[in-house]
Amino acid sequence: MVLQDSVMIQAAPGATFRFFEEMEANYFECHPDHVLFQWVSGRGVKEGNVFYFEEYIRGKLLKKRVVFTRVIPNRHIEFAPTFWLMRFFLPRMLFRIERESEGCQFIAEIHLRLGPLARRANAKDLDAVREHMRVEGVNIKRIVEANADRPARRSWRSEMSGKAE
Repeated sequence: MVLQDSVMIQAAPGATFRFFEEMEANYFECHPDHVLFQWVSGRGVKEGNVFYFEEYIRGKLLKKRVVFTRVIPNRHIEFAPTFWLMRFFLPRMLFRIERESEGCQFIAEIHLRLGPLARRANAKDLDAVREHMRVEGVNIKRIVEANADRPARRSWRSEMSGKAE
């Protein structure tokens, strides 16, 4: 089962990818139910880096530690839970950024392993996740389009090297 949401963003794919590179600054803006975001191992959108986040879905606080499993800059960001049992039921989550003539299509997907009984028993939760994804997409569009022309934020590492990250 795949939960999916997409939105057209009037900005270059690089501006959309940069939103995720700057997740510490953007996490709380992209959904009112977001509670916490922190890097656990490494920083930035790179394969192997781990982050932890908390968010409310249907009034329940969800806590997840995930690892980036596949990253293609400006095109694809894929991540999965670090806990093996959670990963069995939630094998991957991903964001695709597809170039279009007037910007890019932003697609969010959550891949789940649920049988028909689990789908029926969790129908309200799944609907709440779909709505959460929709709101995130609308807010990501708003944030990216508002910041599309701004240069990348400079981190302490880029200050030391003299380059924007």
